Amino acid sequence: MNKRFSSRLVHLGDRLGDSVSISKSIPIAMTSVYSFDDVESLDRVYEGKARGYIYTRNGNPVHDALAEIMSGIEEGEAALTYSSGMAAISLSILAHVKAGDHIIAASVLYGGSFQFIKSELARFDISVTFADVVNEDISSCFMPNTRLVYVETISNPTMEAVDLEAIAKTAHRHGAKLVVDNSFATPVICQPLLLGADVVVYSATKYIGGHSDVTAGIVVSDKETIGRIYESGLLFGPTLSPFDGWLLIRSLRTLELRVRQHSQNALSLAEYFENHPAISAVYYPGLPASPTHAAAGRLFNNDLYGGMLSIDLRGGEPQAYALLRNLETIKFVPSLAGVSTSTSYPARTSHRSLSDEELKKARISKGLIRISTGLEDISDIISEFDTALSKIY
Repeated sequence: MNKRFSSRLVHLGDRLGDSVSISKSIPIAMTSVYSFDDVESLDRVYEGKARGYIYTRNGNPVHDALAEIMSGIEEGEAALTYSSGMAAISLSILAHVKAGDHIIAASVLYGGSFQFIKSELARFDISVTFADVVNEDISSCFMPNTRLVYVETISNPTMEAVDLEAIAKTAHRHGAKLVVDNSFATPVICQPLLLGADVVVYSATKYIGGHSDVTAGIVVSDKETIGRIYESGLLFGPTLSPFDGWLLIRSLRTLELRVRQHSQNALSLAEYFENHPAISAVYYPGLPASPTHAAAGRLFNNDLYGGMLSIDLRGGEPQAYALLRNLETIKFVPSLAGVSTSTSYPARTSHRSLSDEELKKARISKGLIRISTGLEDISDIISEFDTALSKIY
């Protein structure tokens, strides 16, 4: 489909089957298994000689439609869908490593990813080096057995833009693959495969879904890599519900519109916080003061920087707790990317498994609050924060 990004979002994956009349909305194939007239027909599907479905863990028309959209807007060859972001992340990593291998990972990551890489991989005799991928040259971290580098496009929760082009070149020079979690950016803002990444993973629960009603994960890569991950996924079995897949397709149709509004609101909110005396630091790559603003401007699309930002309160943990209590419609939520603005406290939510030393190394203070900027009128968002902050400062 030779169309622009927004048109691909609307039209990819919209034709299932060979009927001369087409459902305007993609049908939900809400079935666990498919029937066959004979064993020979089943064999042909298993062997790839006939198109068909066997069991929804192996594949489903809704999964295929969703994969077509995601691979199309990411400029990848193929995609897979799973029941959570962590399923997509863990399977993408495990497909590239074996016992005795080594990986490099960003020192600032979503807490679940950090814990999986740090603790779970150790059970398989896979070692890891956590590195500051923003401020340091990671060349010295590579070993003869390094197979993989894992980073986030925008670090969670410090909101630093990672130079994916430079890291991809370094990884490939050492014979390693680059896996990128693009959940905060989405393909509207960044397309990591075009910058040299080998695999892109998503917690589709976040902006891809965008309405706080789906838990899902997505992987996009080349056909050979997707084939390897697919085989692992068959055995681990984190199957996405066809209904949840349908909800994601519905949400993708408006992804660009939503991400633009999220980003515009987040920039205005970040600028407000920059000038507030209660805030000691604002973390948002769209601000000229951000240390990674130049990198973000070079790597990101459409002059957009995402809907996520973080703030540090001068009063530390007590003020952070008080601010969360004082907000009214802006809810305290251990997730992100819904249509309404929400807050999170990483030290006790997404990163609560990290030790105090690990939190310090990741620059996550006890006064840091992460904000997912919603789609409301920005004046209402700022007004509510202003009122809540006036009670504590």
